[in-house]
Amino acid sequence: MSINATLIAQLIVFLILVGFTMKFVWPPIVKALDERAQKISDGLSAADKAKTELANANKRVEAQLSSARNDAAQRLADAERLAQSMVEEAKGRASEEGAKIVAAARAEAQQESLKARETLREQVAALAVKGAEQILKREVNPGVHAELLSRLKTEL
Repeated sequence: MSINATLIAQLIVFLILVGFTMKFVWPPIVKALDERAQKISDGLSAADKAKTELANANKRVEAQLSSARNDAAQRLADAERLAQSMVEEAKGRASEEGAKIVAAARAEAQQESLKARETLREQVAALAVKGAEQILKREVNPGVHAELLSRLKTEL
């Protein structure tokens, strides 16, 4: 195998082809590959950023939900306390009203008792006068003996 002119010509054509490819074809391919790598890198960083933002948004949403739950629980507790106080207030008013009714009934009963006692005293005084009249066999004048009868009523 000898090195002949064909081999040298092929070597020169190959070197020209390599030089042409390195000068005109390779830079656009490298540029396209670099741009694609940059786009992929940008896409990955955007995805990471979106993941981070999503995680932050989820945390904010969870915090807002927790706050809303706490607020709802607080309002429910306030409503229960208000209802309980209203029930207690109604019980207190009913108790006071019942006490007033009982006190009025007691006062009325006491008044009736006093009236009955007074009536009973008058009847006892009249019976005492009749009894004394029969004992003395004479009539006792209530007008004359009014002071005596009044004392007799108060003693009874």
